[in-house]
Amino acid sequence: MSFLNLPKLPESSPKVEPRTTLLALDIGSSFVKCALASPVDSQKPDKVLKFKKTLPSGKLKLLGVSKVPQAPGNMNNGGIVDIPGVVDVCEKAIAELESQTGEHATVAVVGIAGEFVKSKTSTIRYRRDMPNRPITEPELQELLTKIEKRNLEKLKTELSLEVNNPEVDLSLINSAVVSISIDGYRINNPVGFKGAEVLIEYYTAFAPTPAISAIEKLCAELELELLTVVVEPFAVCRACLGDDVDVDFSAVLIDIGSAKTGISVVDSGDICGTKMFNIGGTAFTRQIAESLSISQKKAEIIKLNLDDDSKLSDSVIAKTTSAVERSLSVWLAGVELALEEFKNIEPLPGDIFICGGSSQLLPLEESLALGDWYESLPFTKRPLIHTLDPFTLPDFIFPDSSETIDTSYVVSLGLLRVAVDTLLASPDKTGFKAKLSKLLSH
Repeated sequence: MSFLNLPKLPESSPKVEPRTTLLALDIGSSFVKCALASPVDSQKPDKVLKFKKTLPSGKLKLLGVSKVPQAPGNMNNGGIVDIPGVVDVCEKAIAELESQTGEHATVAVVGIAGEFVKSKTSTIRYRRDMPNRPITEPELQELLTKIEKRNLEKLKTELSLEVNNPEVDLSLINSAVVSISIDGYRINNPVGFKGAEVLIEYYTAFAPTPAISAIEKLCAELELELLTVVVEPFAVCRACLGDDVDVDFSAVLIDIGSAKTGISVVDSGDICGTKMFNIGGTAFTRQIAESLSISQKKAEIIKLNLDDDSKLSDSVIAKTTSAVERSLSVWLAGVELALEEFKNIEPLPGDIFICGGSSQLLPLEESLALGDWYESLPFTKRPLIHTLDPFTLPDFIFPDSSETIDTSYVVSLGLLRVAVDTLLASPDKTGFKAKLSKLLSH
């Protein structure tokens, strides 16, 4: 896994007092999903730990999950557009979770999605003026800061053209070093090494500042301390990687929500990048509704019963199948375009894991597994398609009653993992040196 994986803290990070629970908020276009967890000692799983300055890494004990339908008009393209409306739905989801678990959470980590959330993995090569002098933490910090600024300017230009607004403002959300080498020698910790040429691959993710402000306002209304905001495909990666920094995991991860699809690539435990596009399960529902001249509510029911022929007439099945195929071609084109962006990964990993509430649409998985969409991409052979089972995620202890936990909660679990990453770097250790030395100690 990357030697450095720094979730970004809000500018005024909350002072984290000892607590035992963390709340993950996955605010989607169709549902608000919540998950509540406590860290536990790896050696003593029944012992719940408090969040202290020396928060130990280890397992997370999931206390419960909840899911409440989102109200129409609250969201647009994965972003919050009606804060009071979303507050109301979140209050219901949190109340349900607290009633279920008997716990009260005050610290939250929140996911963010949408096509205007941008990420970039840059490769920078620079020659050191004094190659015989050991690399220091300030030197590395200066280099990473330069990469962040360069990526920010490039993505601001890209987004300003998309929205026709030269004044667009972006905020850095997540960052991670993908790889680093000195004079061609790949290492985990560059501090203390000597060398002339340093090569760094660095992942950064940015979101529109108004979207971050909306989340901050939301948490204030809910009386929650906002620990950090996380790009959702990044959270999926962290869910899969867990706490083992030496994990050798490679895969393409596809999170399919109702309004968007998030794609990320992990190569030998390194998070190489994330992409998103605004096509999800709702696009399939809309096509079915138009094809059958019915409401989207009825179309959603038909979509969910496509794998059970006994519930649908032959005529409905034929029209629905045709409508789904039209949406699939557009969706697969989006997947292909997103994966083409990962120019630094060749070949692409041969395993694809799908998750999210809309990943359970049977034709979607079949089209990935059997279609020829992958042939123009740098796969060595047809990729294998798997559904990402939350119970296979590392370092989670699940409650006895887990029947409600399905693949739609993968993002929530990833948010909890990033929350622990963030707590390892706070509250009195928010400087780069403390973060770096803590993460390099693994």
